[in-house]
Amino acid sequence: MTKKTNLFANLKSDFASGLVVFLVALPLCLGIAMASGAPLFSGIIAGIIGGIVVGYLSKSHLSVSGPAAGLTAIVLTAITDLGAFDVFLTAVFIAGFIQLALGYIKAGSISNYFPTNVIEGMLAGIGIIIIMKQLPHAFGYDSDFEGDQSFLQLNGSDTLSSLLGIFNYIQFGSIIITIVSLVILIAWDKIPFLKKLKLIPGALVAVIVGVILNEIFTATQSPLVIAKEHLVSLPVPTSFEEFKTIIVTPNFSGITNPKVWVVAFTIAIVASIETLLSIEAADRMDAQKRYTDTNVELKAQGIGNMISSLLGGLPLTSVIVRTSANSNSGAKSKMSTIIHGFLLLISVVTIPLVLNKIPLATLAAILLLVGYKLAKPATFKHFWEKGKYQFVPFIATLLAIVFTDLLKGVALGIVISIIFVLKGNLKRAYSFRKEEYADGDVIHIDLAQEVSFLNKAAIKLTLKDIPQNSKVVIDAKDTVYIAHDILDLIHEFKTTRAIDENIKVKLKGFKKAYQLENSLEIQNHVSIEHYYDVAKRTLVKKEIKTEVFPE
Repeated sequence: MTKKTNLFANLKSDFASGLVVFLVALPLCLGIAMASGAPLFSGIIAGIIGGIVVGYLSKSHLSVSGPAAGLTAIVLTAITDLGAFDVFLTAVFIAGFIQLALGYIKAGSISNYFPTNVIEGMLAGIGIIIIMKQLPHAFGYDSDFEGDQSFLQLNGSDTLSSLLGIFNYIQFGSIIITIVSLVILIAWDKIPFLKKLKLIPGALVAVIVGVILNEIFTATQSPLVIAKEHLVSLPVPTSFEEFKTIIVTPNFSGITNPKVWVVAFTIAIVASIETLLSIEAADRMDAQKRYTDTNVELKAQGIGNMISSLLGGLPLTSVIVRTSANSNSGAKSKMSTIIHGFLLLISVVTIPLVLNKIPLATLAAILLLVGYKLAKPATFKHFWEKGKYQFVPFIATLLAIVFTDLLKGVALGIVISIIFVLKGNLKRAYSFRKEEYADGDVIHIDLAQEVSFLNKAAIKLTLKDIPQNSKVVIDAKDTVYIAHDILDLIHEFKTTRAIDENIKVKLKGFKKAYQLENSLEIQNHVSIEHYYDVAKRTLVKKEIKTEVFPE
C-alpha cells in the first residue's frame, strides 16, 4: 500500500521556497510566451497548471513544471505553420494524450539509463547558461527574452555577443539593484539569525528592496531610474470581459490536419525527454535522496498538457531552472510547487500592477546564485578526480549544452559514455599475458565471461602479434558466451597461421557447443609466466604451477 504524503508537514519551508519559485517563474513564463509568438497569458496559464495540476499529480518532491524554453522554437514554427493559435492548442491536447499513453506503457523507465555524469554535466551546463544569460539583465541590457537557454538567439545574435554588448548598454540603476540583491541573498544564506527566518525568503526581501529602490529613483527623478522595458511586464486586463478574452480554447476541427499530428508527436517526444531529464536532475538534487516514479510523471505531464491546452496555455514540461530554484530554496515536498502555482494564479488576477514594478535586475540576482550553485567549482573538481571516463562525458555534455541545446548536449554525453563502456568491455574481454620470451615460457590468453563481436578487432590484433615458435594457451573455462565471429577467428588461427609459424596452441575450457576441439589434459609443470595487462601496460613475472606443452 502506498504511503500518503502529508503535504502540510513542511509548510513553513515549502511556502518560502514556493514564493521564490513564483518570483523566478513569473518572468520566465512571460518571456517564453513572447518568444513563442503566443499570447502572453498562455505562458502564465501553463505555469499555473504546471504548478497546481502537475504538482499535485506528480510523485516528484522537487520538480516544477511550466512552459519550457526548449519548446520555444517548436511552438513558434508550429503556430506559423498551422496558421492559428487555437489549432495549435489541438496539437498540444493530442501531445498530452500521447504522454499519458507513454506513462501507461512505462516509457518513463528509459530515464534509468541516463548516466550520472551526464546528468551532472547537464546541471552544470544549465548553471553556466543561467549565469551567461542573466548577466546582461543584471547590467540593464535585456537583448534576449527571459528563460532562453539557446546559444543562438531568436534576434540573430548569440549568448557571447549579448555578453559583450553589456558594455554598450550599462544601466547603473540595474547594477546597483543587482549588487544590493546579491548582498541580501548571500547574507540570508550566511548569517545565522537571518537563516532562521525561513518563512521570509531572502529572494522576497531582495525583490521588495529592489522595487523600493527603483521607486526612490523615480520619485527623485534620478538618472538611475530603471525604465519600463527593464521591469516585469505582465498584461493588465481592465475589465472582466477583457479578462475572459484571454482564455482561448482548442479548435478541434484541426484534428484531421496531418500537420497537427506531426506537431503533437514532436511536442510529446521532446517534452517527455526534457521532463525525464529534469526528473533525474531533481532526484540528484534531493537532499533526502528520494526517487520519482517517472511513469507516473509522464501521466501527470500528459494530463497537465491536456488541461493547459483546454485553457489556452502553452505546452509544459518539468523545467530544470525552476526545479533548481526550488531545491536551492529549501523545498521539502511538492507542496512548494503547488504553492507557486497558486501564487501565480492569485497574483496575476489581483496585483498585476505591483508585479510590474519588479526590476529584472533583482530576478537576475536570484538566478545568478541558482546558476552558481549548479556549476560550483567543487563539481568540476569532483569529476576531474574520478578520472577521464567520468570527466570527459561530464565536460562534453556541459559544453554541448552551452553551445547548442539541452537535448543535443545530453545525446552527446550519452554517446561518449556508451563509447567508454564499450571500450572498457573490450579491455575486459580477455587478459593477454606476454612480454619477453625465453625457452619454456607460455603465452596465456584468458577469455572473460562474455566475448562479443565487439572484441573481434582487439583479439585479432593480439593473435597477429604472437611471434613464431611460441606456445599459447587460450583459456575459456570462465566463459559463458563467445560470439561465432570470435570462434571462427580462433579456429582459423589454430588451423592455419599456428601451423605455418610453428605456434603450439592449446585450447582450455571450450565447450563442445563452441565447435572447437578440446585440448587433451596436459602435464603440470613449473614455468615462468609473463602477465601483460593491455590496459595498464605493466609486466608481472610469477613462478606458478601451470599447464604447459609436452615436448
